[in-house]
Amino acid sequence: MFGKSNKIAPEARAQKAAANPALPSIISSGLSLKGDINCEGDIQLDGRVEGVIRTKSLTIGATGEVRGEIAAERVRVLGKVFGPIRAKAIDLGRTAQVVGDIRYETLTVEQEAQVDGHIQRVEESSAARDQAPLALVHDLTKK
Repeated sequence: MFGKSNKIAPEARAQKAAANPALPSIISSGLSLKGDINCEGDIQLDGRVEGVIRTKSLTIGATGEVRGEIAAERVRVLGKVFGPIRAKAIDLGRTAQVVGDIRYETLTVEQEAQVDGHIQRVEESSAARDQAPLALVHDLTKK
């Protein structure tokens, strides 16, 4: 009773956190944010974000909207994106509307999804070194 400590060692706390995956961060449909978001986990976006989103995994729900750049390992779009997307795996649902360039390693596009921009497959080995900026909307005047 008196000799035991209730404190958890930092190493044990880190192991416990790794064993229990975190719940996704949720931006609900009534929320609108302006600014950049950096997240090491997953994000469920049903509201509106204006800024850069960098995360491990991003799901944009049917009511979700992003105005800015997205960089992630996995992106699923059911809502609207006005800006470039760069991810290893991208899944565009039938209600997706993307206005901007897309760079991906694997891409799934459901029937009725809308894309207005360049779509470029990037090899895994070259994805890390190819960090050229993406355009918000492709320019048809350039050849």
